[in-house]
Amino acid sequence: MTEIIPQFPLKKLAAFLPSKYGECGKMLPMFKTIQWKSFPRDFLIAQVGFAIYGFAIALIIRASLGTGPWAVLSVALADQTGTTPGTMVILTGLVVLLGAIALREQIGWGTVGNILFIGPWLDLFLFLIPSMSGNLFLQSVAMLVSILLSGIATAVYIGANGGAGPRDSLMLAVARVSGWSVRLSRAVIEVLVVLLGWILGGPVGIGTLLFALLIGPFVQTSFKIFSVQPHQLPDIPS
Repeated sequence: MTEIIPQFPLKKLAAFLPSKYGECGKMLPMFKTIQWKSFPRDFLIAQVGFAIYGFAIALIIRASLGTGPWAVLSVALADQTGTTPGTMVILTGLVVLLGAIALREQIGWGTVGNILFIGPWLDLFLFLIPSMSGNLFLQSVAMLVSILLSGIATAVYIGANGGAGPRDSLMLAVARVSGWSVRLSRAVIEVLVVLLGWILGGPVGIGTLLFALLIGPFVQTSFKIFSVQPHQLPDIPS
């Protein structure tokens, strides 16, 4: 007697498979394979993205109109612990990474690089950029430029194909699991983070609100401009 095995749509089934399975049920490692031939170039591109991100965060902090949600949390924790915002960016990145892994998001060398390098870049630019308090026009321009640069930086280092940073890995994981767009996923996460940062005494202001509302569209637009496919399935030998 022939056993009848029910057929399930592979894409639906893949959503419930362990992290080693990707789209269409194909096995994927939890950690992205390093492409050594292109690694020097990819690392340089990612490092440019990290530097832009560090500059963007420092810029919005110095604008003093309210920082981006993650910076609200990092600055609040830095003030309470007597450390620097860059140090807290590293530590919070490690915590967020655990959340992304729990949601089965694939990570790579770029994920680790994001944790290790953005914090030092941030502290360097905070040292170099003076406060803009008292010049509302300059503060407003710096705030908007910071949000734009944050979206560009995200696309640049994700485009290096080394794996998204911990915060962006969480954003991509939430988008994949929930079925939401990248824009909506980013906005929801940022709003929740800023509430926690505000409770801890972080610098919340009009800049915080604009960052939470605009960063999603800027990231999604940057993905299109730089032709970034964050969940493109790699070629796997059959």
